[in-house]
Amino acid sequence: MRWRYAYPQAEFPYADLVAENARRGRTVGEYELLDTGAFAEARYWDIIVDYAKAAPDDVCIRMTIRNAGPDRASIDVLPTLWFRNRWSWDSGATKPEIGEADGALAAAQPDLGRMVLAGDGSPEPLFCDNESNMHRLWGGDGPPYPKDGINDHVVAGAATVNPARTGTKAALHYHLDVEGGGAAEIRLRLSPERRDLSDSWSAALRARSQEADDFYESLAPAATADEALVMRQAFAGMLWSKQFYNYDVKRWLQGDPTQPAPPPSRLQGRNARWGHIFNRDVISMPDKWEYPWYAAWDLAFHCVTLAHVDPEFAKEQLRLMTREWYMNPNGQLPAYEWNFSDVNPPVHALAALSVYELDGARDSVWLERMFHKLLLGFTWWANVKDPEGDHLFGGGFLGMDNVGPFDRSEPLANGLVLEQADGTGWMALYCLSMLEIAIVLAEHDPAYEDVAIKFFEHYAMIAEAINDRGLWDESDGFYYDQVRRPADGTAWPVRVRSMTGLIPFCAVAIGDGSRIAKMPELLERIADFLRVRPEYAGAVDLAAGPHQVTIAALVGHDRLPRVLERLADELEFLSPHGLRSLSAAYRDRPFEFWLDGHVATSVDYEPAESTTPLFGGNSNWRGPIWFPVNYLVLGALRRFARRYGDEFTVEFPVGSGQQLTLAHIVRDLSQRLVDIFLPGADGRRPVFAARAEPDPTWADALLFHEYFHGDDGTGLGASHQTGWTGLVADMIIRLSRAREQEAAG
Repeated sequence: MRWRYAYPQAEFPYADLVAENARRGRTVGEYELLDTGAFAEARYWDIIVDYAKAAPDDVCIRMTIRNAGPDRASIDVLPTLWFRNRWSWDSGATKPEIGEADGALAAAQPDLGRMVLAGDGSPEPLFCDNESNMHRLWGGDGPPYPKDGINDHVVAGAATVNPARTGTKAALHYHLDVEGGGAAEIRLRLSPERRDLSDSWSAALRARSQEADDFYESLAPAATADEALVMRQAFAGMLWSKQFYNYDVKRWLQGDPTQPAPPPSRLQGRNARWGHIFNRDVISMPDKWEYPWYAAWDLAFHCVTLAHVDPEFAKEQLRLMTREWYMNPNGQLPAYEWNFSDVNPPVHALAALSVYELDGARDSVWLERMFHKLLLGFTWWANVKDPEGDHLFGGGFLGMDNVGPFDRSEPLANGLVLEQADGTGWMALYCLSMLEIAIVLAEHDPAYEDVAIKFFEHYAMIAEAINDRGLWDESDGFYYDQVRRPADGTAWPVRVRSMTGLIPFCAVAIGDGSRIAKMPELLERIADFLRVRPEYAGAVDLAAGPHQVTIAALVGHDRLPRVLERLADELEFLSPHGLRSLSAAYRDRPFEFWLDGHVATSVDYEPAESTTPLFGGNSNWRGPIWFPVNYLVLGALRRFARRYGDEFTVEFPVGSGQQLTLAHIVRDLSQRLVDIFLPGADGRRPVFAARAEPDPTWADALLFHEYFHGDDGTGLGASHQTGWTGLVADMIIRLSRAREQEAAG
């Protein structure tokens, strides 16, 4: 593992960043650290830290500290050990200890044993306690050497470190003077006993580095050098974003036994209905810098990518979300810490199927366990998010915050009901994913054929509802949300062409006809169902013979070209860098939603940051490119391509006169998304389009943003949200495999 940190030599411009961003407001791009001049004349420290395991509990660490500036400069480096503070809030807890052992730091805790951090040279060991500074914070008595003691000692020379050289937080203090353009190296080793920092240390770093090079090269041998660099950094960002997460909701509501009680209002506040939650696991985070908590639908996409490098971890993560100390007893999955009750898209069945296949389609026991817990989640959706029982689903904002003209997570006025194209599409995708899993499991246990037919029937009812009862607009050839008045059934379509209308396109499943032909009872029961209910006949194109492919899709063969026409239009969804979340048709002609004779609200195309205050104005689905939904569209296109083959072509892009197969469209769209991170004709990477001319040493150091500018590909939002944007690694691997197959003929 390796991380890199650029550290200004001048005072960090906190005040400037806060003041300028407050002045700019929402209508101007964010004022970033690079805009402040903090890195002018290359006056910064470039710090690279490598970690290599010589054994599971023996970690060799190399710190390279380069002075990028022109002048000699000094820096204090503080490799630090600390124990998480549990003793202050747990009755009877044993307090661990870090002490000095021949210039090294020796940490001991009953459950963990002893670990020693040793460094080369002659660093000064500094000690304090990982406890709050009670006097500074609240004016009360507290520990004599609190957690900020090392900082105050190094920065201000304060007597705030323990002269007895013991504590629960400790650092090896290196003071380095480095010439301009020069570098210094610090060698460290964390192991049960002090071990050498020469031959075996060097051997471990060399061996692990070579193994990593060989492993990543094997994943995408036909990738270009630039693509391989992007893929590897995307994987690295995801692996770094694993974090221990501890949230005991019951204890949070009631308070820690040794601390002051929380206000009574907390018992009726956020997450109060999730008292069963007891999270104490290592979890894949969206972004350890800005979103250091798990998010359910983010994590499902994380697992698809992580399955390429660590399938066991990916499987464990998906199962974790369905365990009894996460999943609500009613079947709902927790959304995220901010509000577990928010509803995230139910993508976990699709993720489970994808991870199962990436793992070699061999762990049917894991898949079966996932199926049973996901069945509970499906039941919750069916019971709670279809209140009218008409198979048209709601759900709220469903992760796509401000994509619509109003806040979809809030009830509409006057008793109106919102029926969502994406909510219904997500549920259809859930049905089809569960159907596919059931068929896989039925190969080993025929009892799953009974469950498979259940999901087929439910899917067929959803297909009929979404296609025949208002959400499909025949004149526009697109899916829209609709507002309905239950009292008289009057309905108004919300004709905003956005990603919500492309989610139904993603609800498609295919099956090997040969596999299904081995399940005659399943085929017979599907045929019986369709004879009795012929109105559902369009829900499936059933083929059951060798080399034939069965398809079930909300978008049928007749409607597929019409949806693709919107998708492939550069004046609508198609961007040079993937698919926009909102049609660019609203760039100059904002959509207006009329209600009771007046314009209730409007939506315009915003390719970059949001200007609406919905959801705090910190999220934007009104134009930017988001990797997770692009990934779902690519998956749907692959399935359609398998069914319809090379005989089915569409004009792509619209107006180009170029007819492409669906397989070629997949490659084109994938390349557009990957190209966000690749140098263009001018040598600049679109992800950095808004950045000033980069420092040459940073040109290949990538950031995997939350979302991307709908026109130029600039990275936006959380700049380290590798999580679902890490899907770019999956895309590069698939592109590599396509090239290999093409080369093989």
